[in-house]
Amino acid sequence: QVQLVESGGGLVQPGGSLRLSCTASRSIASFNDVGWYRQAPGKQRELVAAITDGGSTNYADSAKGRFAISRDNAKNTVYLQMNSLEPEDTAVYYCNAKIRVFRQYTYWGQGTQVTVSS
Repeated sequence: QVQLVESGGGLVQPGGSLRLSCTASRSIASFNDVGWYRQAPGKQRELVAAITDGGSTNYADSAKGRFAISRDNAKNTVYLQMNSLEPEDTAVYYCNAKIRVFRQYTYWGQGTQVTVSS
């Protein structure tokens, strides 16, 4: 069973920064891609950023230029650096990892709350 543990959420003022971490119970390099999703109250869960095993990245339009996803294989951890945070970024942020072997296996973390407020 794969476990993903997120950390780094919290309360930050508009314009501030946070770095989220997602640590996996197995080698992060074994996943085909790892991503960060978020879900705000009353809204659907949406992709924020993702990184493939080849290092390619994908960002939601709202995250481009402000957020950066990166991976440290030695620490089995994927990071989401979030800068210039806005109140609209307030949500629970979830780590997601996928493995495709004959079929796709998808794993989720428990989520970490990010609140952007003055």
